[in-house]
Amino acid sequence: MIRLTLLCMIVLLGSFNRSTSQEVEVRGVTSEIKIEEITFGHLTELNDRFKMRATEFTFAPGAFVGVHHHAGPGIRYILSGEITITEGGLVTVYKAGDYYYETGNIAHMAENKASVPLRFIVVEMIPKAWSGPAVIPPKEH
Repeated sequence: MIRLTLLCMIVLLGSFNRSTSQEVEVRGVTSEIKIEEITFGHLTELNDRFKMRATEFTFAPGAFVGVHHHAGPGIRYILSGEITITEGGLVTVYKAGDYYYETGNIAHMAENKASVPLRFIVVEMIPKAWSGPAVIPPKEH
């Protein structure tokens, strides 16, 4: 079952088409990639095809990332401040010390509604050849 899940993830991540006519609206956000490593290990289906990336983000008060997807799944950890995530009409606020998971393929938006900066870490799996931000516009239907 794990191998089937990994194989499905490989197919989904490998099928991303980065060319798009629309951009994701982003304001007040800075980021720094802390580490990025190509996968290698016992999960041979992933080896040399994907990489793990950890990025630290800072959202100024009022910062916003419009509706978007991610190039791959990942875990988020809030270092300080709080983030408001809106997904499918549901609003969730994560605060310092909280972890949460994003699949990557569900459209959502993120914002800092607080009066202090938000800092958080994103650890994600992305295709090996991916460069630049892993935030992408949702597919047009």
